[in-house]
Amino acid sequence: MKITDSVRYVGVNDRKIDLFEGQYVVPNGMAYNSYVILDEKVAVMDTVDRNFSHEWLDNLRKELGGRKPDYLVVSHMEPDHSANIKNFADLYPGAVIVASAKAFAMMANFFGTDFAGRNLTVGDGDQLSLGSRTLTFRTAPMVHWPEVVMSYDSKDKILFSADAFGKFGALDAEEDWACEARRYYFGIVGKYGAQVVNVLKKLAGLDVNIICPLHGPVLSENLSYYLNLYGIWSTYGVETDGIFIAYTSVYGNTKKAVELLADKLKEKGCPKVSVADLARDDMAEAVEDAFRYGKLVLATTTYNADIFPFMRTFIDHLKERNYCGRTVALVENGSWAPQAAKVMREMLSECKNIKFAENTVHIKSALSDESKKQIDALAEELCGEYVARKSETANKNDLKALFNIGYGLYVVTSNDGERDNGLIVNTVTQVTNTPNRVAVTINKDNYSHHVIKQTGIMNVNCLSTDAPFSVFQNYGFRSGRNVDKFEGVEEMRSDNGLRFLPQYINSFMSLKVEQYIDMGTHGMFVCSVTEARVISKVETMTYTYYQNNVKPKPETEGKKGFVCKVCGYVYEGDELPEDFVCPLCKHGAADFEPVK
Repeated sequence: MKITDSVRYVGVNDRKIDLFEGQYVVPNGMAYNSYVILDEKVAVMDTVDRNFSHEWLDNLRKELGGRKPDYLVVSHMEPDHSANIKNFADLYPGAVIVASAKAFAMMANFFGTDFAGRNLTVGDGDQLSLGSRTLTFRTAPMVHWPEVVMSYDSKDKILFSADAFGKFGALDAEEDWACEARRYYFGIVGKYGAQVVNVLKKLAGLDVNIICPLHGPVLSENLSYYLNLYGIWSTYGVETDGIFIAYTSVYGNTKKAVELLADKLKEKGCPKVSVADLARDDMAEAVEDAFRYGKLVLATTTYNADIFPFMRTFIDHLKERNYCGRTVALVENGSWAPQAAKVMREMLSECKNIKFAENTVHIKSALSDESKKQIDALAEELCGEYVARKSETANKNDLKALFNIGYGLYVVTSNDGERDNGLIVNTVTQVTNTPNRVAVTINKDNYSHHVIKQTGIMNVNCLSTDAPFSVFQNYGFRSGRNVDKFEGVEEMRSDNGLRFLPQYINSFMSLKVEQYIDMGTHGMFVCSVTEARVISKVETMTYTYYQNNVKPKPETEGKKGFVCKVCGYVYEGDELPEDFVCPLCKHGAADFEPVK
């Protein structure tokens, strides 16, 4: 495969494998990717699994065209990528092995040598010239091993991303990227969300046109789609609006209850209901769906005064991968001493920001009139926000929405006549209640200020405490003049024609500007309320909650430089240029402070 004039694919497809890493079903096989860069110097990027040594070496020889490689760059030491390092080193004795210090320690374990005398140790920010291009290395510890380094080719703007942005499936498999990439991510990398966030921050300043992962296809189009998904996954955000039901059933009665609940949820407007039988369906896909959706229903039987083994295994998988920030509902079945709901609640008590539904369904052997009523009540509770979002069923004059105004964080949405826009603000205040007037203050430098002053309308979305950091990255760190902040976001509109957020808000208000007050650097819009909806009972996101629980803590240990107070980006150096602009949030030098 020709990636660019100078970069070629030399990897292999494995169609014989049945279980990846001994546990993940891969019906469409796996790809072990390797690449070669043909410049004044030749660099080979990683090797492949031991079962494909000859095929890989044949591919490499063909692309080399008689040349000898100067370097082997080792991104990751898992055997499916590193198994042929020694074979390569023996075949090309003049080549230098390039890797992190931890990778060389692992080579000594795997091969009995760290290739002393022909190794080059690289760390974060180190560079390797190949002639007309330079490789810049970025360490990616625990994504998902500690020795990982990614490489950036500044000429062709290629990111060699190690296991990041990979997926299950051979390259010739015709399948949706997101489905198998999501299962791959949460199965293998999911535990290390914070580390992935840190790596994404490192990569934010790079101009990337092509991503070359160690598994799955080379990504060269619509890269914002893949980066956005990784932003959601790494911050444990909700990707798809809907409800996932995971269940086990011994004699079929719990299954009947699940089927009834699924029907009720669909009747009440749930946009997507996914159901999995944990004893029969792929466990990795069930884990994937638990992270994909914002609400989870667990339904199982009491079994030996505990819960059914497949359900226990499933919950253990969730805990291991830092399951958090979700609404969980419980359905239990037990003929004489039901314990399942209690056990499941206790198991999930270790997970952060889990909200349990107020209604729990209790079944004694089989469905009864009472347990059917409980299913109705649970469906009503879980679907309340869907009813509020739909224009035809919503209460559009619910002034309790104003109760959610405080020193919180909000997304103000507007439209310039061609494109929707959104902006993070923390200056929303109710100024009178007869009539209801709300004041919104916006910096004049923000594009939203310009738009609202022209159109005279806006929506204020009250962010709730389940909003992940990716929401603030999307609406707060970029200008709506340059990017479409609603790309890939489900479209929801209020009666004034403006967007409101489909997730992460507890209410929104449609406002009409009645008065404008010029405050120098800012403008205050005093508005009447034309529509108000309460979406959920989740508490409003305050600025303090954001700082303490949502904003990632910057990795400053051992670093000298300046840290952005807005997003946590670290600029390393003795002096911060006066005109420096943060590559993540686009705030200037005034919003940086020295690393302490």
